[in-house]
Amino acid sequence: MSISESTIEAELNKIEGLPAKIVDELKASLKDVKISKKQLDEIIEKTREAYSHAKVENCEAVGMVAAQSIGEPGTQMTMRTFHYAGVAEIDVTLGLPRLIEIVDARREPSTPMMTIHLSPEISGNRDPVRKLAWELEETTVSDIGSIATNLNDMTIIIDLNEKQVLQRSMTIDEVMGKIGEVTGLKIDVNDNRLTVHPEGESYRDLLQMVETIRTILLKGIKGISRVVIRKEENEYVIYTQGSALKKVIHFDGVDASRTKTNNINEISEVLGIEAARNAIINEALDTLSEQGLTVDIRHIMLVADMMSIDGEVKQIGRHGISGEKASVLSRAAFEVTVNHLLDAAVAGEVDELTGVTENVIVGQPIQLGTGDVELITTSSSLKKTKSKA
Repeated sequence: MSISESTIEAELNKIEGLPAKIVDELKASLKDVKISKKQLDEIIEKTREAYSHAKVENCEAVGMVAAQSIGEPGTQMTMRTFHYAGVAEIDVTLGLPRLIEIVDARREPSTPMMTIHLSPEISGNRDPVRKLAWELEETTVSDIGSIATNLNDMTIIIDLNEKQVLQRSMTIDEVMGKIGEVTGLKIDVNDNRLTVHPEGESYRDLLQMVETIRTILLKGIKGISRVVIRKEENEYVIYTQGSALKKVIHFDGVDASRTKTNNINEISEVLGIEAARNAIINEALDTLSEQGLTVDIRHIMLVADMMSIDGEVKQIGRHGISGEKASVLSRAAFEVTVNHLLDAAVAGEVDELTGVTENVIVGQPIQLGTGDVELITTSSSLKKTKSKA
């Protein structure tokens, strides 16, 4: 006799010792399925068995397995690719160089980019999305006009492109005001032409002022050099070249919960270390899957945990995890051997020989697997054995 859905859910909610995710998957799988109480008990028992088999054995060298599981597919990756799936206009580092960037915890990736999702009110309407994109994209004087020098009058002439000015929802007065605010110089306006009168008399000062005016930020966020709008399913998504997560998430119309950047350190500073840990996992998985490689997420989770366990994102290298190991021999075996040994000798450090590397160096069994088990017996039990023999 089959039992009701509510009974199945009640029984599954009573389960102890299984992760919530597995219980949720069981609920989803058993929805609209007719089963008896006996069959449900059998399913739960089989799930427990499968889960216990999937758990790591005691004394398993999980670090070694994770390193091999990520390192081997890494050898199959292309060295450098510069396209982003579906967004050809934006350059982004992929493949092995990107994986190295992630585990090295670089301060800033070589090609920072953002994926900005929008709130439901505007995500389906192209016009407000385009308006928001212009608000985000860095606009300088050189983007909306051409700059030249008049050596006879020692003046700088800016010919503004009226179409570009209007497209970015700006006015010529706003542009003139911004230039005047930054330079503090007198500016004349004639239609779409601005004439700037520098105070210096030398040609060198004139050229320096041209460079200053060329890079004046008129609108947008500094660092976001390019913006691309794409329609994905039923909504528009903005992709940017350059990253400024802290500023972007405060814009009206931006869905902060779904907006992401490939700059892991920036995520750590803005959203905290847990968000950075998730970013490391997602970025590494995306980089591998983009190349058609599959690595069990648990190996990458272990690496992400090691990189973020101290509350800051650390690289897997001599300036991070490997360089901060408690074992002197392990640190020395990795890089800058002499420095580590000298510093340890001066400080009088003691190596407890608990890790893999240091035990291999001194030629004794490592404390993992069978090497972690010690057999202990008492003299009385030995006497009993001899007497029986």
